[in-house]
Amino acid sequence: MTKEHILKKHFGFDHFLPLQAEIIDHVLARNNALVLMPTGGGKSVCFQIPAMLRTGTAVVVSPLIALMKDQVEALRANGIEAAFLNSSLSGDESRMVLDACEEGALKLLYVSPERLAMPGFLNFLKSITISLFAIDEAHCISSWGHDFRPEYAKLHVLREQFPEIPLLALTATADKVIRRDIVNQLSIPDAQQFIASFDRPNLRLTVRPGRKRKAQVLEFLRHHRGQPGIIYCLSRKLTEEVADTLCDAGYKAGHYHAGMDADDRSKTQDAFLRDDIQVICATIAFGMGIDKSNVRWIIHYNLPKNIESYYQEIGRAGRDGAPADTLLFYSYADVIMHGRMIQESTDERRELLQAKLDRMKQYAESEICRRRILLSYFNEVPEHDCNNCDVCTNPPQKFDATIMAQKALSAIARTNEKVNLTLLVDILRGSHNRQVLANGYETIKTFGAGKDLKYDEWSDYIFQMLNSGYVDIAYDEGYALKLNDTSRRILSGDKKVMLVAFTPYEKRIEQAAAPEKRFSDDPELFDRLKRVRKALADEQGVPAFVVFSDKTLIDMAQIRPRNREEMLLVTGIGEFKADKYGKLFLDEIQNFFGEDPVRIKKEKGDTQRMTFELYRQGKTVDQIAAERNLTSETIFSHLITLYESGQSVDLAQYVTESERKEIAATAKSLAVRNGSMKPIFDRCGGKYDYSKIRIALALEE
Repeated sequence: MTKEHILKKHFGFDHFLPLQAEIIDHVLARNNALVLMPTGGGKSVCFQIPAMLRTGTAVVVSPLIALMKDQVEALRANGIEAAFLNSSLSGDESRMVLDACEEGALKLLYVSPERLAMPGFLNFLKSITISLFAIDEAHCISSWGHDFRPEYAKLHVLREQFPEIPLLALTATADKVIRRDIVNQLSIPDAQQFIASFDRPNLRLTVRPGRKRKAQVLEFLRHHRGQPGIIYCLSRKLTEEVADTLCDAGYKAGHYHAGMDADDRSKTQDAFLRDDIQVICATIAFGMGIDKSNVRWIIHYNLPKNIESYYQEIGRAGRDGAPADTLLFYSYADVIMHGRMIQESTDERRELLQAKLDRMKQYAESEICRRRILLSYFNEVPEHDCNNCDVCTNPPQKFDATIMAQKALSAIARTNEKVNLTLLVDILRGSHNRQVLANGYETIKTFGAGKDLKYDEWSDYIFQMLNSGYVDIAYDEGYALKLNDTSRRILSGDKKVMLVAFTPYEKRIEQAAAPEKRFSDDPELFDRLKRVRKALADEQGVPAFVVFSDKTLIDMAQIRPRNREEMLLVTGIGEFKADKYGKLFLDEIQNFFGEDPVRIKKEKGDTQRMTFELYRQGKTVDQIAAERNLTSETIFSHLITLYESGQSVDLAQYVTESERKEIAATAKSLAVRNGSMKPIFDRCGGKYDYSKIRIALALEE
């Protein structure tokens, strides 16, 4: 078995996401690694596939019982032997798991950091064959992070006790400071760092003023009927109030917070995971353990306390890659409430928490692309605006601020990158305060170079530069501003800086609501497939997304497979699930076709014509897929059908001559024709995906 075989057979995908294959090869070579990927970016595959390919059991450290349970259920649904050890198991159940490990029957074992610290457990691990260690949610190890957990700080024992076993640390939220802290705390300072893009282009980002929030929520939900989502609230009382409002309006909603009885919390969470309730109103107590791939929207009823929390929480929407909406309500009252909480924290944490709250506040008040702000926070500098946030869809006017930015960056350089934002503004405005004079900053060339601007204006422009990635901040060095490669390009005149003219937040106009989106080109068929999925999930006692994700059902409704071979063309369906569930879904699609064949034929022709029109405009397959919210496999299926019906489609551009010849020769040797691609896929070692095989066979006809 190759990693490509496992990806298709057990996970149902033809292609690895960026960095996945490279990370897997790195781990198979027994190397340590730090992996940063956004939520939904495929971190788990980076250790699950090596676990399948290596001898022994992979030990995965995970922080929450619910997260372990969901991931183990998903692995078992894909035909992979996995289990977890935590306090939810009885003594006999725990013994059965340990016995399975000793017998070599498990490929993955999920444990909590507390379990690792239990007397005798490390000795047990020494008695079995371990393939690798994976530390999930690794940002919990850093005191500079938003979710520090003291028990994670003890995980350095793994390197001390098992120095020869490869160790992966994985997280979706870590800036440069936290990344450095993670590798040092785990005693793997030389580990290679794999940093994928933090971009989640399928998420629409919207911020609105926090006035009449309940009315705004009801209007938002009117455009998202039947789609599951989460509303994050700052207080326990508020979760109950909002949930009651939604129930009164006819929505299936529940609340979740740490003050509830454990059984009630568990029942509410399970009901949400199984799609028995559409909306869950929760505090941040509900979150890290949620591995539900079909969450279609996230609302923040209140301002989060930092960007890390916000990014992680909105990342729970659209994990399947299909479009999802996020909405943040912002009011200064939320800032004041967070400020009061910060004052109750320890002295050493207070300044850090305030600095991170300031960045969150600036995000909410910003008039530059919101995705730029999120990405730059994690030290990623995008080249373009996203065109999928409220600022981009209602763009403010910008001006050339290059000279202004050069003044600020020059002052940072002339102070040896040791000043924070407040002190930098004092220097630029020529303030003769104690801190400026004590450090001799009144003597530098840029002292007073920005006297013409008020403090709030300079602060706003520097925050824009920070949020755009033009300058960095070092929280572990007194919040000093640091130059980066982009800063130096600006200083040398190689890069122009465009900023939004300063306007007090109170004067900004509330943005219009996001337009309602069609989630599927065939909502009726999609809904019927969802009902089949729900019935299967209820029968097996698992969440619906464990059977198939929303993205898989969307793709299935587009491809409308007629047999097992075509079912394998659907993204997210491998051999295991095709055999286990395929017939039920094929029967439902066939029944749907039979009810109104004229309408079905027309709709199918319409969607192919839409693809053909975009193709004739010169757009690539990926561009067409993104514009139509479909997978590339679906677009290839359209193009092949169009080619076979005599349309002018150049399929040859998608397969090389050598690939075409090998596939054709393999098909001939196996005596198979178009419609039976699995033997060709296997004979070619999985190196050609089903779309490429189908294209090659179509060209041979």
